[in-house]
Amino acid sequence: MANTKSEILQGTLDLMVLKTLEAMGPQHGYGIARRIEQISEDMLQVNQGTVYASLVRLLQKGWISSEWGTSENNRKARYYSITRSGRKQLAAEADDWTRIAAIIGKVLQLTSR
Repeated sequence: MANTKSEILQGTLDLMVLKTLEAMGPQHGYGIARRIEQISEDMLQVNQGTVYASLVRLLQKGWISSEWGTSENNRKARYYSITRSGRKQLAAEADDWTRIAAIIGKVLQLTSR
């Protein structure tokens, strides 16, 4: 990736949100977005609206839960946590992602005849 920020596919963002919550514990949406950008060394730009859409999907599927709390700057914020079923889904999707990435890697190594 050159100096451009990449778009993130919906399922990939959901996977990154789940992994961020698993690794960091409860977080609010802004914190999740900033952490993903930080981990990507700012190669990914995570739109707030996109993160919140992901959080709504994950809540509806029961893979995360939420509760209200107070943020670092003393504001009311909704904090999200990964659930047991979210951890199972994360493990399954991480395995799928690893398998698919390996396949893509093999395809990209093809040479012309």
